[in-house]
Amino acid sequence: MTDPDILDDTAADHERHETELLAQDRDAARVSTADVDETTARQLVSDLVDDGVVTAVAEQRVLVHEPSGEAFDSIRQLAVFHRGWSTACDAGRVDE
Repeated sequence: MTDPDILDDTAADHERHETELLAQDRDAARVSTADVDETTARQLVSDLVDDGVVTAVAEQRVLVHEPSGEAFDSIRQLAVFHRGWSTACDAGRVDE
């Protein structure tokens, strides 16, 4: 009876719980881009144009994301791209 019962050993429970909490924190910090509807996209892109981050090229019917140089013909694609780009830039600043 001196050997601990394997079924009663809870030594690894704390580590599993800690790992799960870290994963939840990481998921909560990520920006979701799947929920960008047309109205939200239009508002975001309008704000980006006002701030000079996006330039409309009327002759080519595209929107250019100035910091990255990427061109988009869809407002929604641009909004999703900018959210991801901003998140990646912010994560890079935190890592430094």
